[in-house]
Parts: sequence; C-alpha cells; structure tokens
Amino acid sequence: MEQAPGSPERPVTGSGLPGCYRHPDRETGISCVRCERPICPDCMISAAVGFQCPECVRTGAGTGHAPGANRPRTLAGGVQTADPRLVTKILLGMNVAIWALALAAGDRFVEALDMLGLAVGTDGRVIGVADGEVYRLLTSAFLHQEPLHIAFNMLGLWWLGGPLEAALGRVRYLALYLLSALGGSALSYLLAAGNQPSLGASGAIFGLLGATVVLMRRMNQDLRPVAILLALNLLITFTWTGIAWQAHIGGLVTGAAVAYGMVHAPRGRRTLVQWATCGVLLLVIAVVVGVRTLQLVG
Repeated sequence: MEQAPGSPERPVTGSGLPGCYRHPDRETGISCVRCERPICPDCMISAAVGFQCPECVRTGAGTGHAPGANRPRTLAGGVQTADPRLVTKILLGMNVAIWALALAAGDRFVEALDMLGLAVGTDGRVIGVADGEVYRLLTSAFLHQEPLHIAFNMLGLWWLGGPLEAALGRVRYLALYLLSALGGSALSYLLAAGNQPSLGASGAIFGLLGATVVLMRRMNQDLRPVAILLALNLLITFTWTGIAWQAHIGGLVTGAAVAYGMVHAPRGRRTLVQWATCGVLLLVIAVVVGVRTLQLVG
C-alpha cells in the first residue's frame, strides 16, 4: 500500500535503513530531494540534482495551476529552473569583466577595491576597511590580476557552482557565494597584516567547496573525490607562498555553515531556518570586522 503524499512515516528494515515508501521491504539510503521520503531504484526518477519520487514528479509537472504552484523544488526548497547555471554564469562573467577592467585601468583601480585593513595609499591618503571602506570586503572577491589566478578560480566556480546552484536554487546559491566571499575577507582582515592587500575569489570558491562536501554528505554520495580535491587545495594553501590562507579558511568554514543550514533545515520551518542561518553568519562577520577595526584604530 502506498503512503499518502507528504506522509512523514518512514518504514524501517531489519538492517536499520529506511524502506522505500512504496516498497517497504526494500531498504534504501536514497531519499526524494523534494519530499525526503526514502525511494528504491524502481521509484527513483532523475532530477536536476539527485532523484525524485513518482508523486513529486507527477504533481510538479502538472498544468493548469497558478504560476509557481506545484513547481519542482530543489533539495533546499528553491524553485527548479530551466537554466540551473544562470547565476554561476553571471558571477563568472562579472569576475572576467572586472579582471579585464583592472588590466585596462591599472594599479589605481586595483588599489581602490582590493582587501586592505589600513594603509596609506600612493596619493598619501589613508585607505582601508578600518577607515570606513567596508565595501572592500566584497569588491576584493571579484578582483584579479594574474591570468592563472582568475583561470583557476573561474574553473572552480564553474565546476562547483553549477551543481550547487541546481541543488539550492538561485537565491540561496547567491547567498552562499556572497557570504563565503565575505567570510573569507573577514578572517583575512582579522588575522592578516593590516596594510597587506589581497584580492581574488578564492574565499568564495573555498566556500563552494565546503558547501559541496555538505551537500554530497546530505545526499549520501561518495565523498572521496571532493575530499581529495579539498585536501589538495588545502595543501596548496599552506605550502605555496603568496596565498592568503585566511581567506581560504574563512570562506571554507562560512560556506560549509551556510550549506548545512540550507540542506538540513526542517521542512516545516525551512525558509526561516535557512535565512536565520545566513543572518547569524552575517552578524558574526560584522562582529569580526568590528573587532579588527577597533584593534587597528584604537
């Protein structure tokens, strides 16, 4: 007998794994990304990310409803779209465009936007986040100079961003990216030298890497490939000179925390928990920036 759609009951087999909601005698570790009911291979229907159950596919594909009603949802509750990489493409385009602009405009453009605590600029003016230029926390994450630097970051953005955008939805994915960038800048601001400039999207990319680990674990997928990638990136972070490891670690931790709140939020309070998670992390970033500012100007 099939359970009614939305039923919270989960039949459990002798091994402790849940049984398929349509075939209780078949144990499974896979759940529908929309309703989270356990589904066996015979009931799995491929979605943009993961699998959906027959009922969710049927109700999501219906016609004659009000706009947005019964539209297929992502794992995190966002609306599935025809182009699950749109935000990733826009972010990639913005990074490339700003890189080209930096090459054309020269050092003064970079000096006005890079991550800097407190220093004296080439024109003799005091500049930096501690002097009120808090926008640098974000603008620096879209700024590159070296071709290899932007090439590696954009490769990571494209490879990691698409699946995450499909799993979270556009708005949640954008929040993940921006908070990861801010988290990386904030830790760099807190721990790095106050007059040492830095730039690049690496903090945001590490945030996507941390979020990928959380997402794959949530979906019971093999973590070994992404774990190896994370280990290699951390090795490079701490062995190569000239890398702002603080931004990498700040982005990684922030991205993982955002993703955890996104994909583990209870369905009944999903939106509230997700945005509360983002709000708390934004508050933590603000506190870190405030503390460091007091250290530099006090």
